Amino acid sequence: MIFNSVLDLVGETPVVHLPMPELDNINVFAKLEYANPTGSIKDRAAAYILRNILKDQTINRETTIIESSSGNFGIALSSVCRSLGLKFICVIDPCISPANEFLIRSFGATVVKVQQEDEYGGYLLTRLEKVRELQSTIPNSYWVNQYGNPLNARTYYESLGQEIHREFETLGLDYIFLGVSSGGTIAGLSRKLKEKFPNIAVVAVDVEGSVIFGNKPKKRRIPGIGSSMVPSILKYAQIDDVVIVNEQETVSACREMLSDNFIFAGGSSGSVYAGMRKYFATHRALYTCNALCILPDRGERYLHTIYNDHWGIEISERRVAEPAGEKDTHL
Repeated sequence: MIFNSVLDLVGETPVVHLPMPELDNINVFAKLEYANPTGSIKDRAAAYILRNILKDQTINRETTIIESSSGNFGIALSSVCRSLGLKFICVIDPCISPANEFLIRSFGATVVKVQQEDEYGGYLLTRLEKVRELQSTIPNSYWVNQYGNPLNARTYYESLGQEIHREFETLGLDYIFLGVSSGGTIAGLSRKLKEKFPNIAVVAVDVEGSVIFGNKPKKRRIPGIGSSMVPSILKYAQIDDVVIVNEQETVSACREMLSDNFIFAGGSSGSVYAGMRKYFATHRALYTCNALCILPDRGERYLHTIYNDHWGIEISERRVAEPAGEKDTHL
């Protein structure tokens, strides 16, 4: 098939069955969102938001796009902005991987890196403060604001939600597992799937150190999942349960997917898989059901962390040395 633009490749990602005979009565599937052009689910929001605000003339070709990103959304926005001929400023922090920063710069974005930690020991709130400062001083600028922009949620309601309904309309879908960070994916997707599969259980996966579901803040080392604040867009989500995973569980899950299913998963994907594993360890299905994991990112950007043995050992040692983390949260 021949496409006119790389933007036309966004979406229509594959779904694979993951054989797990140890999970009685549960058919586990994974939707490989890392198959999007720049390697993550964030391509959907970047393409959808920018195309829509250009169409309705919220912005024009001279507008400077501004956003804060831990990596994947920054990469997606830099790619789409380059394709649409828009200027883009990405506000990042020292925790970004060298690979992610290189990709953002390679697509032509201007990078602004904050250095000061926020009150929770992370950088999100500092990045957002810098975004507001830039927006107030740059004429004709637009802050995408993935944490509060309704277009972010609408992206996943209209695109990913419709795809999943079409793929599982015959089979049916009983569970869906999604990681939470900006909140856009779960806000849009949960609403669409509740409409199409009224009995589906929407299970949010978060990480230790994230405050989204009321847990105590702690330094997080794996980007792309969790947050130092509660995203305002999350109020639109319809969530049935929450599972909290730690970084060691994420690392183990990534490596398990690679060895058992040949899936080269990124950190967010590993967290979702670990959350599904953790959930079904205590929730037994009494009848045959179907569960879908949304795998948002791929693994090559984590070669020096998750797939590095020395880094994995450091994570284990830090976990032993730190106070006990949060317990699972159940809504």
